Amino acid sequence: MKEKRDLGQEILQGINEIKEWQRGHKKLKVTRIALPTAHDVAGIRFNLGLSQESFAIFMGVSVATLRNWEQGRREPQGPARSLLLIAKKVPGAFLKAFKFNRKAA
Repeated sequence: MKEKRDLGQEILQGINEIKEWQRGHKKLKVTRIALPTAHDVAGIRFNLGLSQESFAIFMGVSVATLRNWEQGRREPQGPARSLLLIAKKVPGAFLKAFKFNRKAA
């Protein structure tokens, strides 16, 4: 049986950790995430088995933009990099969402 969480206590603990950090008494754990770059785009698309046209539609960009990424002339920015990370790390979820959206269109 799962132990019931005390969310109020967890929030207070987090606030106290921030206060300790502000005073210089505590170091906070930092997690760095390496987001995909233009160099990764073609490989991600290839692993998904999608055409440039299909991948561009799902990414919400033009085919020209996708080609610029794949050829290293431009770098994906903002939310596109996060979506590329999902496509890279959880391709099944990405494809499931893609097929769902394609049927809905």
